Amino acid sequence: MTKRIRQGAAVAVAGLLATATACTGQQSPPPGFAGRHLSAERGVSGAGAEGAEGSRTFTLLASGDILPHSSIIDRAAADAGGRGYDFRPMLKGAAATVTGADLAICHMETVYGQNGGPYTGYPSFKSPPEVATALRATGFDSCSTASNHTLDDGAQGVGRTLDALDRAGVAHAGSARSADEASRPALLTAGKGKNAAKVAHLAYTYGTNDIPLPAGQPWAVNLIEKDRIVADARAARRTGADVVVVSLHWGTEWQETPDDVQLGLGRELTASASGGRPDIDLILGTHAHVPQAYEKVNGTWIVYGMGDQVAGAMVNHEGVQDPRANESSMGRFTFGPPAKPGQRWAVRKAEFIPQWFDPEAGRVVGLDHGASAPARGRLREIRDRIQGVVLSRGAAQDGLVAGK
Repeated sequence: MTKRIRQGAAVAVAGLLATATACTGQQSPPPGFAGRHLSAERGVSGAGAEGAEGSRTFTLLASGDILPHSSIIDRAAADAGGRGYDFRPMLKGAAATVTGADLAICHMETVYGQNGGPYTGYPSFKSPPEVATALRATGFDSCSTASNHTLDDGAQGVGRTLDALDRAGVAHAGSARSADEASRPALLTAGKGKNAAKVAHLAYTYGTNDIPLPAGQPWAVNLIEKDRIVADARAARRTGADVVVVSLHWGTEWQETPDDVQLGLGRELTASASGGRPDIDLILGTHAHVPQAYEKVNGTWIVYGMGDQVAGAMVNHEGVQDPRANESSMGRFTFGPPAKPGQRWAVRKAEFIPQWFDPEAGRVVGLDHGASAPARGRLREIRDRIQGVVLSRGAAQDGLVAGK
């Protein structure tokens, strides 16, 4: 995480925001819900599409880092009108796309502070727990919580974050409050009844900014270790997971090209198989602050980096304000059931959806929406730049298309 430029609660820039669709309400989680299992039944993308086992297709959508700098916290306070913090307006521009998927996964990069604060941005983050409420209201079902900032406030920060996600009804993967919790994947369900698909969500980070793991709690956050990831994926299969999704906080900040570690680990993980069936069905990358490429490796899609979905204006390692920090993509993958029992659920359609976070207005902007004439040129330039990076490793030849 690099230096950000602090901003106050700024006013929206006229003409730059695309028209956003109102947030869709979500049902409250059932009593006793512990944030580790979730049923999503809202999607209709696969209606009527059945395989050998009578299962329908489903769509899984993933988005980039939620990184509340001080300017983001200020914006949420202003949007709440003096009554705490409201992050829903800044995410509203993504809500229609997020709620349109059967399952939606975010990346919660920071931990939450105590109710009422104090809250801090870079370099040691403590975010308002109201972020969790906004994530659920936007339509997210699960969030990866393993990042280099997971231990910014020690074990208590981890506990507060997961408690808040639980209360909001958002599943989570990557950090834990106990060894037992760490041993279980987040299990999500797309659809209902015997034809529902079970999706396991796992998450890991390259490190924790040299902050040691809490004493006696080596399970507090998952670190990237190839053998561990493969073992966890296989264990998830044994629990009945039809699809295994792995979120990885990795890569080199400000570098659009995936680094050698990403490329090497990606090849190894996608090559891992049991009984002829791949152990991992999708890899979702975060951390680099800028969009990175999508690529199909060994028959499995890897998103090396989605960029920051929500973040303040930032300066890069050269000390220059870098607008790419507010550019991102969401990945949407339509999974179809296996042709025969025991085979993998295959991605039938792969899409990327460019996004921009306007740091002055504090709003997510979907670049596929219409905009006023003065804004079209700027938004088109951002969209084209994201698309160029996303497709830079030949993903179009493997079927990746721009979604809406």
